[in-house]
Amino acid sequence: MKITFYGHACIGIQIEEIHLLVDPFISANEKASHIDMESVKADYILITHAHRDHTADVESIAKRTAGVIISNAEIADYYSDKGFDSHPMNHGGSWDFEFGVLRYVNAIHSSSFADGSHGGQPGGFVLEGEHKNIYIAGDTALTMDMKLIPLRTNLDLAVLPIGDNFTMGVEDAIIASDFIQCDKILGYHYDTFGYIEIDHEEAKKKFYSAQKDLMLLSIGESIEL
Repeated sequence: MKITFYGHACIGIQIEEIHLLVDPFISANEKASHIDMESVKADYILITHAHRDHTADVESIAKRTAGVIISNAEIADYYSDKGFDSHPMNHGGSWDFEFGVLRYVNAIHSSSFADGSHGGQPGGFVLEGEHKNIYIAGDTALTMDMKLIPLRTNLDLAVLPIGDNFTMGVEDAIIASDFIQCDKILGYHYDTFGYIEIDHEEAKKKFYSAQKDLMLLSIGESIEL
């Protein structure tokens, strides 16, 4: 499993020859201006919620790649009505896709499209692959529901927001890692704009002091699990 950080809350996940793209927000992110949009692959596009900083590039990428859009029922219907192929889910539900079992789990946030359309309830994804399992939290506050995840899934990696203000910050993300019983964390949803700028070294020190590993990738950088 190869994971690429495209900035903000957008990540690519490659499982063998299948490419997943989560919350595409690249073209409108000045910090990701060096990313070649035409090279971004997406057999499936996972959307945690409807905010523009998670959906800005959904339509352009879906048109180019014919990727299947996976999200909550309201978001899936929104794109289906526009002619895109989509798979609706809802909280607590799972589906066995060709790349693994995907479960849509709770998140505490808000969700609406830029045009004012209702974006349903926000969520995150737990992906159980053949060899590795990851949790993509989406935009969320710290929530006790996170304690439910390890009852079903042993995680190899968790992708958690750490920018604060709109989501949980570093301190709550450390507690979240306890709740989900995963000490290997990929931070995201930070630095894109002023409200969510963080001190990288201080964040890493706090995780290290809690005996956890926080990875902060450069935009375009990848890791392999």
